[in-house]
Amino acid sequence: MSSASHGTTPYYYVPHSSSHPVMAAIGLFFVILGAGQWINGSGWGAWSLAFGLIWWLAVLYRWFGDAIAETNAGLYSRKIDISYRWSMTWFIFSEVMFFGAFFGALFYARSISMPWLADLDHKVLWPDFSANWGNVGPAGTIEKFETMGPFWIPTINTALLLTSGVTLTISHHALRAGERSKTILWLAATILLGAIFMGCQAYEYMHAYSELNLKLTSGIYGSTFFMLTGFHGFHVTMGGIMLSVVLYRLMKGHFTADHHFAFEGAAWYWHFVDVVWLGLYFLVYWL
Repeated sequence: MSSASHGTTPYYYVPHSSSHPVMAAIGLFFVILGAGQWINGSGWGAWSLAFGLIWWLAVLYRWFGDAIAETNAGLYSRKIDISYRWSMTWFIFSEVMFFGAFFGALFYARSISMPWLADLDHKVLWPDFSANWGNVGPAGTIEKFETMGPFWIPTINTALLLTSGVTLTISHHALRAGERSKTILWLAATILLGAIFMGCQAYEYMHAYSELNLKLTSGIYGSTFFMLTGFHGFHVTMGGIMLSVVLYRLMKGHFTADHHFAFEGAAWYWHFVDVVWLGLYFLVYWL
């Protein structure tokens, strides 16, 4: 929410009809279609994915630009601020459920499926199968691979994200205290730490593919590992984009100590990403 208030703020602002939701849905359609086809070996899937992402980002740029223009024009009242807070809360809750599904799949595979496949009833079918996490499956049709341990890249990434949570909190307190330069400095540090995190994760993926032979096709271990870490990396990227937009708006002077929900909403999301990583770091890399 902006600092602008022109004395004509409506009780509850209702925007004019917009094509942004439909256009965003079209972009996401090509993203999902392309990703699914690319994973399954279709070369055109990568082009569909790239086209959908560019389309979707262009729509978001215009959509959020309209919202920023409306708030700077003083059209958003306290009711709109509350609406945004509830919207962000439910959005983060949906993300909790999203990651909960993948953590649930990991739990089911490790704690239910593997012991079941290794019990006495199944020894006749797969006598050599061992219920150790990171195996090649009961039928042995998966290429051998090595599992990913917590040292050192995952541990470094944990330190990076935890530190970024601290720098973001410092930035938020500085904003509430009206210290604009300090706010910008610490927010920029947060974005930089997130970028370093993504660079380390890219290096980890290259190491997994080239040296450990660990791929998305490496059985249930490979699929859960890359789905959890990959989607988390995507969320870090999106959080970095959100914080970058907030940083730009800070430099433009859009926020005050009392009115800065865009900052708070992005901060909520970033802290959520941090918490998810802690669970991922323990359950995926340590156990």
